[in-house]
Amino acid sequence: MNEAAPPTPPIPLYRNRDYMLLWSGQVVSVLGSSIAGLVMPLLILGLTGSPAAAGVAGMFATIPYVLLSLPAGAMVDRWDRKRVMVLCDLGRAAAFASVPVAIFLDVLTIWQIYAVALVEGTLFVFFNIAEVAALPRVVPKAQMGDATAQNMATFGAAGLVGPGLGGFLYQSVGRMVPFIVDAVSYLISAISLVLIKARFQEERKRSSRNLRGEIGEGLAWMWNEPLIRLTSFLSGGLNLIGAGSFLIVILLAKEMGADEASTGAIFSVAAVGGIVGAALGGRIHRRFAIGKIIMATTWTTVLAFPLYAFAPNVWVLGIISGITFFTVPVYSVAVLSYRLVLIPDALQGRVNSAVRLLAFGFQPLGSALAGLLLENIGSIPTVWVFSAITLSLGLIVAFTPTLRNARVEVEEVRPQEAAIG
Repeated sequence: MNEAAPPTPPIPLYRNRDYMLLWSGQVVSVLGSSIAGLVMPLLILGLTGSPAAAGVAGMFATIPYVLLSLPAGAMVDRWDRKRVMVLCDLGRAAAFASVPVAIFLDVLTIWQIYAVALVEGTLFVFFNIAEVAALPRVVPKAQMGDATAQNMATFGAAGLVGPGLGGFLYQSVGRMVPFIVDAVSYLISAISLVLIKARFQEERKRSSRNLRGEIGEGLAWMWNEPLIRLTSFLSGGLNLIGAGSFLIVILLAKEMGADEASTGAIFSVAAVGGIVGAALGGRIHRRFAIGKIIMATTWTTVLAFPLYAFAPNVWVLGIISGITFFTVPVYSVAVLSYRLVLIPDALQGRVNSAVRLLAFGFQPLGSALAGLLLENIGSIPTVWVFSAITLSLGLIVAFTPTLRNARVEVEEVRPQEAAIG
């Protein structure tokens, strides 16, 4: 009898042309977004002097996930995912290009900034769901954890450079420049997507089902997976904290007398933690059960967040943020890898949109809540309010049997579903 040949190992990620195009385009895009992301609140504070206005802008950028994620997921499963991503990049480039034009003409208003935030947030919903759904079509499932960790490590590196560079450009070169850079980064991302040869979805059969039925199928699939359901709500709570902490750190830094460049340096220091976490995320994912990873990362955030109230200078603010940034990719690699391997290709858009509705849907509340609290009760009391919310998430994690019993490998849980293309 002839013995079966051993399976051929997948090629290394750095030799996967389509993945490298997707990865490199997103690195540039994330760099541009991290540059503009820091200066947008600074621009609003300079224009209005109101932390609440900056919080409202953050709300406009994230509220589309609450309103559009479910229909967007169903549409992404119907449409050509690559085309969706290219059009979203072009739309976001145009939106951010409008800011320097308005600054040059001296007609920029807070309402235009709100509109740009809303457009960017809306297009991000479609792009993000399509990108997550497309990744398993570009990367073999055996390499999903490594690809996710590599993405987060390099995106973290972009986040390391971006805030400091954004603060420098805004302060020393001109207020228009960070937004021009962001617009160009979206154009580069669109070009990289066009060059990818792989199809971003399997062949689709025409369906007579309506949009509501398709959305319901994705929701039902997510709800029937206890760990995915739980981590979706947990991610929402953690993202609420993250959305609020961004504005909290900026206000704490300004109260310490930090200028724009120093404020950008805080997030550059913090990004080092994210890079380290991403570099170790794949290794941690392979070694530890997903429940232990979620428990450890959540409680690290619980213990670190109150330290903001005692930070004596901007460097300590950066170190504390670095601790919390470290946990994000470690948590995300474990949760995202688990989910992407489990979901059938035909449901990727719908299930991920349902998950992200919960995961990102709390961000508008976090931004708005932080802005209102900072304006009305001050920075330190706001830190304590957000610390209490973080503690509640830690207690939920500590007393949830689903996490304690979860295993690290998806194949152990759903071997038959993990093999579905």
